[in-house]
Amino acid sequence: MEIHRYEKLWFGAALVLIVGFIATVVYGAAGVGISMVDDDGGTIDPNNVTDHPKFEQTGLHEAEGDDADYEASVIARRFIFQGADPLEVPENSVITFYITSPDVVHGFKIVDTNANTMVIPGQVTEMTVEFDEPGEYGILCSEFCGAGHENMAGQLTVVPEEEWGGLGGDS
Repeated sequence: MEIHRYEKLWFGAALVLIVGFIATVVYGAAGVGISMVDDDGGTIDPNNVTDHPKFEQTGLHEAEGDDADYEASVIARRFIFQGADPLEVPENSVITFYITSPDVVHGFKIVDTNANTMVIPGQVTEMTVEFDEPGEYGILCSEFCGAGHENMAGQLTVVPEEEWGGLGGDS
């Protein structure tokens, strides 16, 4: 008779663990604001990325909408981030990144933030990030893209508002 009581105890413990694991996965996927790559940014001809209005001139620009203060157009190609090396933005600013690739799948990760996305040829990836504190952030390719992948990096510097020289970079 004692065996049944222990079986119930182990069954209950296993059930609690399973529910706990499922709750952890659901929270990690939906509760912390992580979203999947989607096609909100639109599509693009990967053979002619500079013909697209967002990528005629890469780098930092004034934002056109109300969602962000600035927009950064970046082309990820083997083995550079065109328009993101270096980038300088003021603190307390919201930047919407528009990123595309003409060659292979790349990653775009801003180190020490939760900004990390895939960059797929033929797609414009849109990602908005808020920078509250001054500092230097590395930009890395987080998807293996070829023999020079380890050298694919950029730099984003967040400067105090009073030191920022504006889009002309006169700091």
